[in-house]
Amino acid sequence: MNVYFGLGTNLGDKEQNLRVAVQYIEERIGKIVSLSAFYATAPWGFTSANAFLNAAVCAETSLPPLKILSITQSIEQEMGRTHKSVNGVYGDRVIDVDLLLYGNLILDTPTLKLPHPLMQERRFVMEPLAEIAPDVVHPVSGKTLGNIYRDLLD
Repeated sequence: MNVYFGLGTNLGDKEQNLRVAVQYIEERIGKIVSLSAFYATAPWGFTSANAFLNAAVCAETSLPPLKILSITQSIEQEMGRTHKSVNGVYGDRVIDVDLLLYGNLILDTPTLKLPHPLMQERRFVMEPLAEIAPDVVHPVSGKTLGNIYRDLLD
C-alpha cells in the first residue's frame, strides 16, 4: 500500500528535521518510494517569524492506518514536538508528520480522517504532493492531485 505524508518544520535545522523524519518513516513504516523537494513556505493559520520547510513523502507499507498514526505521533514526540494543533490553533514546531492518503481509503474516525480533510486547501501540502504524485486520484473529489494543486493556484 502506498501512503503519503506531509512534513513540515519551522524550528531548528529545518532541512535536517525533514531528513530525520524521512529516515524514521523508512525505518518504522516502510520503504520510501518518493520524496519531494523541500519547499520554503510562510506559516499557515498563525503568525510566526519562522518560515516553514515542507515536503511530501510516499512510503510503501503493510501497516494499518491507525498504527501509522501512532508511529507518526511517536516520531513527532521523539523529535521534540511538545503539542499538536488543537481546534485550529497552530504554532511553531520542530516537526509535523501528517498522514495525507492511505491508498484510496476513505476513513472517518475520531482520531483519524482520510484523506486528510484540509490537504486540498493548503498549497504547502499540495505543491510537494503534486510533485511526487500528480496522477494519484483524491478518493473523495475524484480529481488528480496535480489538478487539485492547479486549482489552488487559480
